Amino acid sequence: MVDLSGVLEQLKSRFGERSWDYSEYHKNQRLVVAADLCFSVLEFLKKTCGFDMLIDVTCVDYLHYRGAKDRFGLVYIVLNTVTGQRLIVRAFLNEPELKIPSVVPLWEGANWLEREVFDMYGIEFTGHPDLRRILLPDEFVGFPLRKDYPLRGRGERHNFERITRGEG
Repeated sequence: MVDLSGVLEQLKSRFGERSWDYSEYHKNQRLVVAADLCFSVLEFLKKTCGFDMLIDVTCVDYLHYRGAKDRFGLVYIVLNTVTGQRLIVRAFLNEPELKIPSVVPLWEGANWLEREVFDMYGIEFTGHPDLRRILLPDEFVGFPLRKDYPLRGRGERHNFERITRGEG
């Protein structure tokens, strides 16, 4: 595990100690930030601390999870390709305010990753250049990776045209 003490000191001097929480779990170094600070922290990590690569953007639905205070946990994994430092940055969101600024201005690769989270969970990334479904048809209603989505679906399969291999 690569030492992040220098990065944590820089974060403390820039944002203060109370605006984020740091922990380690199974050799993963994790930072939890408030949703309204998430973009600023990620921008600082990229421009000041050298986290030049966005590895992933995903989401976790904590509905009915023991002790969870928040419904959705948005997860960003960033890497400093020079030092090998890897950091997981999480921000929590709750309904009805499922909006957070897009990080596409920081990492162009976030474009499709944010669209996938939008498509599967319904998280809206404000300022995204093309926020629309990427995996499901535009007519699809709902967000299938939410825990309250029925395991067998909502009977939506009959609403879509069946395309066979011969039809292209």
